[in-house]
Amino acid sequence: MAGYYEIRHRVGFEETNFVGNVYYVHYLRWQGHCREQFLQEKAPEVMAEIMNDDLKLFTLKADCEFFAEIAAFDELSVRMRLDELTQTQVEFAFDYVRIKDGTEGLIARGRQRIACMRGPNNDTVPTRVPAQLREALAPYTAAHVTI
Repeated sequence: MAGYYEIRHRVGFEETNFVGNVYYVHYLRWQGHCREQFLQEKAPEVMAEIMNDDLKLFTLKADCEFFAEIAAFDELSVRMRLDELTQTQVEFAFDYVRIKDGTEGLIARGRQRIACMRGPNNDTVPTRVPAQLREALAPYTAAHVTI
């Protein structure tokens, strides 16, 4: 096992700006896609609670640091791992890796912190990170994190 959850993405023209490189907001969008696919694939019970019950995952903070440019048709690997876990919050770390001609190059690094909440939209309260999510994240945990 690689120690991270990965999605692959081929950059499209619509994700680039007028000079041809990827517009920065797409990196945050890719974080969201990676997190959603992880939940759907590895924690379907949690996804069902989000869709059909009152569990909510509020994004508290998202950021990205850029090291290199990518352009249309570049192949990208977005790699997510658990970086911090508290009773009610999760912080993910993301590596954005360009894959070209059999080599990999780190192009950006990001973070996303979420809070687990329950209740109606106008009266949500913090809740514990669901056990199913903790279990699903265990294989993708940084060495310094305790589940």
